[in-house]
Amino acid sequence: RFALRFHHQSVSPPPFTSLSFRKRANPVRSSLVCLFIFRFLPAGISEGKILLYTAAAGVAPTDCLPICLDVGTNNEQLLSDPAYIGLRQRRPTGEAYFSFIEEFVAALKQWQPHVLLQFEDFGNHTAFLLLQKYRNQVCCFNDDIQGTAAITLSGILASLRLKRESLADQRILFHGAGEAGVGCGELIALALASWHGLSLVEARKRVLFMDSKGLVCKARLGKLQDHKITFAHDIAFAPDLLSVVRTHRPTVLIGVSTQAGAFSREVIEAMAAHCDRPVIFPLSNPTSKSECSYEEAFAGTRGRVIFASGSPFPPLSTGAGGTFYPAQANNAYIFPAVGHAAVLTRAKCIPEEVFLEAAACLAELSSDRDLACGKLFPSFSNIRPVSARIMARVGKYLCDRGFGERPAGLVNDDWHGLATASMYRVPEPKL
Repeated sequence: RFALRFHHQSVSPPPFTSLSFRKRANPVRSSLVCLFIFRFLPAGISEGKILLYTAAAGVAPTDCLPICLDVGTNNEQLLSDPAYIGLRQRRPTGEAYFSFIEEFVAALKQWQPHVLLQFEDFGNHTAFLLLQKYRNQVCCFNDDIQGTAAITLSGILASLRLKRESLADQRILFHGAGEAGVGCGELIALALASWHGLSLVEARKRVLFMDSKGLVCKARLGKLQDHKITFAHDIAFAPDLLSVVRTHRPTVLIGVSTQAGAFSREVIEAMAAHCDRPVIFPLSNPTSKSECSYEEAFAGTRGRVIFASGSPFPPLSTGAGGTFYPAQANNAYIFPAVGHAAVLTRAKCIPEEVFLEAAACLAELSSDRDLACGKLFPSFSNIRPVSARIMARVGKYLCDRGFGERPAGLVNDDWHGLATASMYRVPEPKL
């Protein structure tokens, strides 16, 4: 593996050219599609994410390259820290920033005409702009927006297997309206439109958002960030979560606010008051920022909650001898498999429907017995077989819809066999 870190300097910035990549990354075979994690400091996140491509979905390490772009920092403590290894300048904005990104992407495409680019950890406004700009120029996706959306939708679909209900029957409330939350809302709306025949406008009305100012609604249109506008419905404003839960009676409550304790005992009990099996997903990371714990959700609903979290929580044992397990909504179920499928099919782009396919596939993989004790997702110890199933479904979708090429090794449409055979395995040591 080779990690590249490029600097943007406000004075005489070094040019990006394909030569820059060739000098630093010769070990990556140019005949193969490369995977990139595209992120800002600290670089360890990009390296950790790229490891999951190999561990979870079997992408060969020689085909992976984590990249960190350093554009400086506005953190005064870091700027004055002699041990700080990053660029000591304030972050550029506007044209200077976006031209730097454009120069990087152009050099990347020149070096590898087909490349999968994963955007990671960009701020809200920038993340949406970059995804919108590049999604049809290069094979790319944003894990924070689309990966989080897919794992969340998959958790909801698995929950509905327990409830024996349809997605079209749900009322969904998000606490938090950043990139992760709005990405989830858009994918849920797309699922309703694609699978249940609603228009996107009608589908979005089934999804409500709360931000730091209260309920996102039409009355706030003049002050909302652009990415929230499509969810600004013509409903009365409410300033707090408990009021919204009591008024709109959601069946699914999802936390992406990073506000610890936001799902109070009163909020959880209000969910249970109108819903026999409330779905409660406090997805904020780390544990210290989770909207509630599994124990709190379990107690507040008298054990009726269907739960998934972003951070791990311990299982709970009841007096009757049963043990219930909190599901963890981990993006690693999604992005490595989607990325490897795009690589295998040399996909031109990754449409949103790919994440519907991945979510639906994952939701089918837990047994009824596992679902009954809270395990909405398969055990992570089985991640490679899980990834193979998702890779097969996504790869077939990409080729059937004309977004990808049929791999040379595909025989008799055995996509699962191809996915399994394509996974990297550590060579046996020579004795």
